[in-house]
Amino acid sequence: MRHEMKSKYFSQFRSVLRNRINIVNTFKLATMQNMQIIPLDYYIFFCSALFAIGVVGVLVKRNALVIFMSIELMLNSANLLLAAFSAYRNDPAGQIFVFFIMVVAAAEVAIGLALLVMIYRSTHTIDINVLNKLKW
Repeated sequence: MRHEMKSKYFSQFRSVLRNRINIVNTFKLATMQNMQIIPLDYYIFFCSALFAIGVVGVLVKRNALVIFMSIELMLNSANLLLAAFSAYRNDPAGQIFVFFIMVVAAAEVAIGLALLVMIYRSTHTIDINVLNKLKW
């Protein structure tokens, strides 16, 4: 009798678990089919705006740190656009290229900040208008 109760409860538990798994799978399938994909035009407009903000930051600002941040903003906008095109075409090559750009950007930041620290030690400012002292 005890074995029959265990198998009865086990079979009920198994059927409940199957039902829940089926509900979850049905929900996943329904959300994947009804999911709104962001159009590629939105990515292009957004990345263009980010890149334009970065260009304005490089051209207008005089602080070297802000210029480096603007350069990073331009690199990240290009990365986002590459990832969007890669996802749009179902091609992982763009995402691999983004990875390498991020590695180069990290090296650029490390070298750039080291240069800024050395410049600050010699001139006590990071204003790029004062950097003409580095000329011969």
